[in-house]
Amino acid sequence: MAAKSDLWTRIGSALVLFAIAGTALWFGGIAFGLLLLVGGALVVVEWLALVRGMPLGGGAKMLLNILGPLAILGAMAGLWFIRDHLGMTAALWVFGMVWATDIGAYFAGRAFGGARLAPKISPSKTWSGLIGGMIAALVVGSTIADRGGITGVPLWIGLAMGLVAQLGDLGESWMKRRAGVKDSGKLIPGHGGLFDRVDGLLPVALILGALAFAGQIAVRAAG
Repeated sequence: MAAKSDLWTRIGSALVLFAIAGTALWFGGIAFGLLLLVGGALVVVEWLALVRGMPLGGGAKMLLNILGPLAILGAMAGLWFIRDHLGMTAALWVFGMVWATDIGAYFAGRAFGGARLAPKISPSKTWSGLIGGMIAALVVGSTIADRGGITGVPLWIGLAMGLVAQLGDLGESWMKRRAGVKDSGKLIPGHGGLFDRVDGLLPVALILGALAFAGQIAVRAAG
């Protein structure tokens, strides 16, 4: 019964998060910007707590305490820029590749199993999951880009972002293992912290946001 109750808690939390994020994404503008501002601040708090619990030297901790928050806020700014300047489809393209990576990695890992990707960091992850996640991101990313008129990105960008998302996940797993904790926080019932939910999204948003800001990604005008 406890396991079933936990499952329903996870599902309920996921639905609430999806509703909040989806509504803000739909309206864009101030609503989406406020969501990113609050979410980014919460992730920074969780990041700093993880670093505080890691057995690292003072210099290494200082570096992580500076670079981490800057990267997190940069990722949030990248998401805002993509949604505000390129539109809803471009934002869904970013989210879609990350979601596809998670789903593809999960099912490929369960279906094919095989050698562990990084057993000392995240024992459940496999090389088959890594490849499956990258392929799923490629398929979803190229489909949304083609139908949504997103230009300026090569076909293989989905493969690259599928890899980046999983590296972000592994990076957070390494931090949690070093800090001796299971989750980055307790904000989301059944899921842990917000950082646990966006660890793969952050590096993808940072990279694609920078490319969009540099004018390397555009959306073809309709008609």
